[in-house]
Amino acid sequence: MAGLRLGPLLRYNDGSSATVWAETSRPCTAEVRCADGAEGTARTFQIAGHHYVLVPVTGLTPGTATEYEVLLDGARVWPPPDSRFPPPVIATPAAEEGLRVAFGSCRWAAPPAGGKDPVGPDALDTLAARIAADPGGARPDVLLLLGDQVYADEVSDATRRWIAGRRDLAESPGGQVADYAEYTRLYDESWSDPEVRWLLSTVPSCMVFDDHDVIDDWNTSAAWVADMRATDWWRERILSGLMSYWVYQHLGNLSPAELAADPLYAAVRAAPDGTDALRDFAARADADPASVRWSYRRDFGRVRLVMVDSRAARVLAEDRRAMLDPGEAAWLREQVLDGRGDDEDAAYDHLLIGTSLPWLLPHLVHDLEAWNASVCGGERGARWARLGERIRRGADLEHWPAFPASFDALADLIAEAGTGPGAPATVNVLSGDVHHAYVAEPSWPGRGPDARVAQLTCSPVHNSVPLSMRLGFRFGWSAPARALGRRIARHGRCAPPAVSWRRTGGPWFGNQLMTLTLRGRSARLRLEQARTDRDGATSLRTVTDRELA
Repeated sequence: MAGLRLGPLLRYNDGSSATVWAETSRPCTAEVRCADGAEGTARTFQIAGHHYVLVPVTGLTPGTATEYEVLLDGARVWPPPDSRFPPPVIATPAAEEGLRVAFGSCRWAAPPAGGKDPVGPDALDTLAARIAADPGGARPDVLLLLGDQVYADEVSDATRRWIAGRRDLAESPGGQVADYAEYTRLYDESWSDPEVRWLLSTVPSCMVFDDHDVIDDWNTSAAWVADMRATDWWRERILSGLMSYWVYQHLGNLSPAELAADPLYAAVRAAPDGTDALRDFAARADADPASVRWSYRRDFGRVRLVMVDSRAARVLAEDRRAMLDPGEAAWLREQVLDGRGDDEDAAYDHLLIGTSLPWLLPHLVHDLEAWNASVCGGERGARWARLGERIRRGADLEHWPAFPASFDALADLIAEAGTGPGAPATVNVLSGDVHHAYVAEPSWPGRGPDARVAQLTCSPVHNSVPLSMRLGFRFGWSAPARALGRRIARHGRCAPPAVSWRRTGGPWFGNQLMTLTLRGRSARLRLEQARTDRDGATSLRTVTDRELA
C-alpha cells in the first residue's frame, strides 16, 4: 500500500485551480478531493528511487475555503485519522478582505519534539500553532519562503550521523551534503516537522533558493566557481542541488498552464525513471545558467509578485558582472511593466519584487560591496584585485551592491514602474538572507516615483543571530558607518548609486516573519517574532505594525 513520505504541500493557488505536491513511498495514483466537489488526479513520477506527484486541482470557487483530503490508489492518507490539527483547506481570499502575504527566509530544521532548541522557537512552527488554535481566524493567503529552505552546508547532528552511516566523512565534502539522496534527507528533516507539515498543507507557498540551498556564497565570483569546479566533489553537489530544488521547490511555483507547457516536466512524467532527463537538465543549467529560468511571476488579483532568481542567473565575468544575465533582466522588465500604460487604469495596485538578497543594505555594507566590486574589477590594479577577491569571499560581499550596474538598473526599473497615472500604490522589494529585519525607503534625485517604495527584509525564520552580527548590522546603519563607507567608496572610485535611502524601521533580531496586508490601494506591514513565555509556551509577538500606504 502506498503511503505519504512527505507532504502534502499546497503550492499554486489562483482561486479556481491549485496544485498539491507530495512524495510517496512507491508508484501510485494520487487524488485530491475537496469538500465542495473540486478534485484532481495525477500519477507519480520517479527521480533517483523516490516517487513524487504534483496534483492539479480544478473546479475551485473563488472567495471560498474548502477542506480537502489526499488519496493514494484510492486509500485516504491525508489528513491522518489521528491528526491533532484542523482539516487542511484550500482557501482563496475575498477581494474585500484583501491579500495577506507572509514572508521570511533562512530556516534550520527544528529539533525533534522534546529536544532543546539552541536558536529559539521556530517562527513557522509558532505560526502553525496560532492558525491551528483559531482555524477561522486571519491567516496568510500565501507564504513566501525567500531562500535557505534547507542548509546543504550546515547539517544537523542527526543528519551528520546519518551521512556518516553511508560514507566516510574524512573525504570531501565531509559532513556537508554530497548527492541527491542526502538532499532528500534535508527535506525530510525540514518538512516532516508536524507543525510545519500541517502549515504547508493548508497555506499556499511560493519559494526561491539562496546560497545555503546549495552552498554558502554560491556564485560569488568567476574565480570562486573555477575553484569549486576544480574539486572532485562539486559537480555531484551542484547537480544534486539543482535537481532537488526543481523537484521539491520549483515545480510548485508554476501554474497548471506553465506545467503543461514545460518539456522537462512532460519528459520526467513520461519516463519510467526521470532521473537521467532531470540530471541532463541540471547539467545544462550549471554549464549555461542563461538557458534556464528559475524566476516566475504570480498575479493575485490586483497584486503582482515577480520572484527573481538572484543566485543562478548571475554573470560573473569581472568586466561585465551582473546580478541577472541579459535575458533574465529583459524578462524581469517585461513582467514588471506588463499591462502598464499611460492611462489611469493601473495594471496592479501593488508590485512585490521577491529576491532572496536585499537590494538596499546598511550603507556601510553597500559601500564596502561597491568598493570590492571596483577593486576586483581592476580599478586599483592587480594587487588590490587579488586582495579584493579574498575579502569578497571572507566577508560574503555578493549582494546587489556588489553588482553596481544591476543595483542601478533595478532602481531605474522600480522608478519606471512606479511613475505615471497608472502607477501602483506601492512597490515593495521583499528579501531575507541577512539574519535581521528592517525597513528601508529609497529616494531618487528629483521627483522620484509616485508609488511608495520600500525594501522589506525579514530573516531568519529559525536560525542563530550571534552577538557579533547584531553589533555589526547596528553599526552598519549608523552615521559614523555611513561616513566610513563614503571614504571606502572613494578609494574604489565608485560612482554614486542611483538612489539614496534611509532606514525607517529596525534593525530587529530574532526568529521572525513579516506580513503585508494589501487591501485596495492600502498596504499595512506587521513584523512578528517567535518568543517563549515563562511557562514555556511560544507565541508570535508583534514588534511593529504600520501603514505603508
